[in-house]
Amino acid sequence: MLHRRAAQLQKHASHNKLEEKDVEKFASILSTPETSLLTTLKTSKGPKPVDASELDLFNNDWMNKYHGQSVCVLKPKTTQEVSEIMKYCFERKLAVVPQGGNTGLVGGGVPVLDEVIINLGAMNKIRSFNEISGTLVCDAGCILESLDNHIAEKGYMMPLDLGAKGSCQIGGNVATNAGGLRFLRYGSLHGNVLGLEVVLPNGTVLDGLSTLRKDNTGFDLKQLFIGSEGTIGLITGVSIITPRRPSAFNVAVFAVDSFEAVQNVFSKVKAHCGEILSAFEFFDNQSLEMVKAHATAGVKDPFQDKHPFYVLIETSGSKKEHDDEKVNELLEELMESSAIVDGVLAQDETQVQSLWALRESIPEAAGKLGSTYKYDVSMPVELMNELVEDMRSRLDKHGLMGNKVKEVVGYGHIGDGNLHINIIADKFDPAVEEVIEPYIYEWLAKVNGSISAEHGLGRMKGEKIGYSKSPASVAIMKDIKHLFDPENLLNPYKYLPSDK
Repeated sequence: MLHRRAAQLQKHASHNKLEEKDVEKFASILSTPETSLLTTLKTSKGPKPVDASELDLFNNDWMNKYHGQSVCVLKPKTTQEVSEIMKYCFERKLAVVPQGGNTGLVGGGVPVLDEVIINLGAMNKIRSFNEISGTLVCDAGCILESLDNHIAEKGYMMPLDLGAKGSCQIGGNVATNAGGLRFLRYGSLHGNVLGLEVVLPNGTVLDGLSTLRKDNTGFDLKQLFIGSEGTIGLITGVSIITPRRPSAFNVAVFAVDSFEAVQNVFSKVKAHCGEILSAFEFFDNQSLEMVKAHATAGVKDPFQDKHPFYVLIETSGSKKEHDDEKVNELLEELMESSAIVDGVLAQDETQVQSLWALRESIPEAAGKLGSTYKYDVSMPVELMNELVEDMRSRLDKHGLMGNKVKEVVGYGHIGDGNLHINIIADKFDPAVEEVIEPYIYEWLAKVNGSISAEHGLGRMKGEKIGYSKSPASVAIMKDIKHLFDPENLLNPYKYLPSDK
């Protein structure tokens, strides 16, 4: 139970506590300290102290599961300011937490103890966009949806799409190697990110904002920072390749009577729609019922009867007649072969949004229902629902289903074997967590799965990395961390197992 044990952690012996002189130094670095520095400390030269409640937004994650005690939040506006802040913190041995939109699920973006928070939300400028190559260069604090809207005017789109796109930041997306709804079509950020600008723990600026598609000169250093969760460097700028925005879309939702049927439909959809398939999502009946009862938007069930599972597919291409023909041929085969029980195809943009809401509203509905234990995992596709059913059975066996646990739902991305299993409880409770963990991690280890498919390790899973990675791999990761951050100043107490 890492999030509870974290409160008992002792500050690293080499780390210093923030003092009045430190806040005054930060104020001298920031161009607008009156708005870019929030602190509860009283200083003679710094900004006026704020009430501790004004730091709650930065100290607590959005699920209200992880909590820090930072007394200082910095909002730099330039890479140079970040560099000077980090150089000073390195000299003073002050621990730091890089923070983006704070939309993560594993506590990676909030302090564990009293680390200084560097929030990058004020670094939100688009530096350049090449309309010929589709290469975008921007600050790390740019909101994902804002970037997508900006390049949409030029016929392009971001290769990443998330439910939190309206608040998550591209720097945080890269730092956690976010996957998202269209991973199936556009792949991971390891393939789409062309270059990064990173401030190292000692303040050195690693300027790697290349826009080249091909560059074989030496080690590809940017790959170290993609998915590193701010533990070896603070991403301040991103160069990314963006695909052309499709002009033709189709979205359909199918009802099926078993998880085997979900897999069968996936095979048929790939065969028919191959190059235009951009998303293939599944969710169980429990997810849909929860959405109907608790989602903010009035989500309507397109089917009269209940079914065990539902599949959402999206195609996107450049020629509507071509795409429509492929989708119609698919629908004919699915109905004639009885692969699906029922189905609905969106006829306009309103219906497209309505069908997508069935899937995208699941996390919101879970949050409305109760406190949610979220596990973002991957495994062989044929085993995805088996884990969900096994967890329901285990919780029921321990007398928790219908008691302290309200529901267990399963949904996710069939195309990449990424399951989201949400266990919704009355509240975060040790009795519930002890039944879930480490059982769920042991289950995944037995099938060679991953304990984290796209949301990272953070505070929640850092100590559990051994369930997915070998001792040799973890040892090399620790060596890399020590090489870049010998004093363990960046995002400490997370990501990797602590040295006993």
